Amino acid sequence: MRDVPRETPSTPEVARRVFTPDRLALAEGYAAWLTDAGTVRGLIGPREVPRLWARHLLNCAVLGEAVPTAATVCDLGSGAGLPGLVLAIARPDLRMTLVEPLRRRTTFLEEVVADLGLDSVEVVRGRADDLHGARTFDVVTSRAVAPLARLLRWSMPLVAARGALVALKGSSVDEEIREAAGVLAAYRCATPERLQLGGTTVSPQTSAVRVAWADPLRVGWPLVPRTDAAGRPSRRR
Repeated sequence: MRDVPRETPSTPEVARRVFTPDRLALAEGYAAWLTDAGTVRGLIGPREVPRLWARHLLNCAVLGEAVPTAATVCDLGSGAGLPGLVLAIARPDLRMTLVEPLRRRTTFLEEVVADLGLDSVEVVRGRADDLHGARTFDVVTSRAVAPLARLLRWSMPLVAARGALVALKGSSVDEEIREAAGVLAAYRCATPERLQLGGTTVSPQTSAVRVAWADPLRVGWPLVPRTDAAGRPSRRR
């Protein structure tokens, strides 16, 4: 594992409650990668470094509260690995697939995975729809990738019958849910659940939305209907 550079933010005490002792060193190693190569390569802004733990690592780690044990997880638009790599570090029981279309980002992800020895992590260079019809996962997650309506079209074809989309979302989640009403109905999704994660451990708590299938017996590719650019069901055959 690489030495943590001097400028890497010190590990806050709360991190010792979020990461188990045997995983905390991996989280610190990842923080070093983000501080160093992550900023040099433009994957994370230099201004984010001082708040790396609170805004990024801890914020993503508690998403694991919404992920079942031993689940297969797909992180769409993984970028620098948030939240996918953090989940893989915090939860070694998960099988993680990081999906990212840009080569410079997948190169970074592959280097971090190799350096930290994260054998349960697979890096896939591509887009969500490259996997449609080929693979499904217990959980499909993402962070700051797209509004919910668009995210549903990318994510739900990858969600297993009894799985769910679990995406990090901010204060606009209620508006996004309203705007996605047509897509939710067209894709036969259950009513979205708003989640507040982290309890009294992290402040502020992590906000997320969870979307499952309304009827696990009537889902799956190619049953998901085509939609137009606005998310409305398409009449095309």
